[in-house]
Amino acid sequence: MRPVGNTPEGDGHLTAAGGAGPVPAYKALYEQLRTAILSGQFAAGTRLPPSRSLAEETGLSRNTVLAAFDQLRSEGYIDGRQGSGTYVARILPEQMTTAEPAAGPRSTAAAPRARLSARGERLVRTRRVPLPAVLGSRPRGTSFLIGLPALDAFPFETWAKLQASRFHRSAPQLMRYDDPVGYRPLREAIAGYIGTARGVHCTADQVLITTGSQQALEFCARMLLDPGDAAWLEDPGYLGARAALVSAGARIVPVPVDADGLDVAAGTRCEPAARLAVVTPSHQFPLGHTMSLPRRLSLIDWANDHDAWIVEDDYDAEFRYVGRPHAALAAIDPLHRVIYVGTFSKVLFPGLRLGYVIAPPELVDAFAAAHLSADMHAHLIDQAVVADFIDQGHFARHLRRMRVLYDERQHDLVRRVQAADLPLDLAPSKGGLHLVARLEGDRDDRAVARAALRQGVHVWPLSSHYIGDPQDQALLLGYAGTTPADMRTGVEVLADALGRRR
Repeated sequence: MRPVGNTPEGDGHLTAAGGAGPVPAYKALYEQLRTAILSGQFAAGTRLPPSRSLAEETGLSRNTVLAAFDQLRSEGYIDGRQGSGTYVARILPEQMTTAEPAAGPRSTAAAPRARLSARGERLVRTRRVPLPAVLGSRPRGTSFLIGLPALDAFPFETWAKLQASRFHRSAPQLMRYDDPVGYRPLREAIAGYIGTARGVHCTADQVLITTGSQQALEFCARMLLDPGDAAWLEDPGYLGARAALVSAGARIVPVPVDADGLDVAAGTRCEPAARLAVVTPSHQFPLGHTMSLPRRLSLIDWANDHDAWIVEDDYDAEFRYVGRPHAALAAIDPLHRVIYVGTFSKVLFPGLRLGYVIAPPELVDAFAAAHLSADMHAHLIDQAVVADFIDQGHFARHLRRMRVLYDERQHDLVRRVQAADLPLDLAPSKGGLHLVARLEGDRDDRAVARAALRQGVHVWPLSSHYIGDPQDQALLLGYAGTTPADMRTGVEVLADALGRRR
């Protein structure tokens, strides 16, 4: 056997076949031997030449040959027998990872119909939304995706340094199993941040880390509801919350929303004995209203009177552009009826998949036990990096920069829509990451959304968020993650979709 041609570096490197550049000499010899074994040139059980002989034949050092043998042995291609030599393994690694062909004739029958449970069918209907918008597809680089932060302004260099530092300092420890409720330093960092920013005073023991707010909502619904239990949901409301309640088998009670938030009196008239209410009080999704203090107090009183729970989804409360942010609902709950849900998807990036639940003290042990059965824990290294990002002050600085940027982008969107004279009623909002653009005339928001999507612009129809008959036809326009260039193109596409050219 001759090696692939030597490089000027001699025994240290060889030129790989195909001109891919120099590779370590032992690696090139390993590849040659492995290829010969897999092709059958060296059959199973064949004795390989001694390392000294092979070194002389190839012109390589014996240490290089031994290194190639070690690699082949560690991967299961060869066996060394004391005093007898080195042999090709009887069973190769590829044979241990490839299934044998199935015996018998292949069936020509039609595939069975996918039969789902009634709950599964409801879940599919609940989340039937345009897939490109969900997956973040950007066929023309233009998007008004809701809930997407400004990834173009994320501090990638800082994040990369924190990740590298974590891998260098503590990767082995963070590759093991850990506390199922989450990485302790991150839970401590969240408790400190939420206490300052949202007025929710809690201990790290009350914080449970989840893989995003959706898992947190699913977790709360499954833990607190039995199939058939009634649950209040804002109408219009968040599709993810609706899906979580459907997954738990809940009977959803749509409760209307007005400028003061969830109408507690209407909910009480419809179903006073509901077991749970899911609300977005700081910035109602999707309409953007803030729940008034009387409504908040009334909701807490209702929960206490009926032994019910409130799940507060505080998904984008960090982004308020006028005045000081309102305290979270959980911050004014002396009765421990509110379960607080937060996420890092909007404040950092959605691919991170980290969220959290702050449970009342009496639910902590039950939630911790149930979390272990549902999901061991979220990715530990990511948790550690987020903890470092918060503790070292990067998180607070990032939020300050994003508030300024998102305020500018919101006003840019309003200005461009008004300048284009589109048939949309669009006004600035005091906070959030998207605006509600109500359609003038009798236009169908779903038809407009489909027309825009065909040109690569993702606007979201408000009517999709109603449980009953839609009360409004409007488009949800996300501006936080839309660059000025994309915004300009997006408004032009909207003009086409609305049948109105600039």
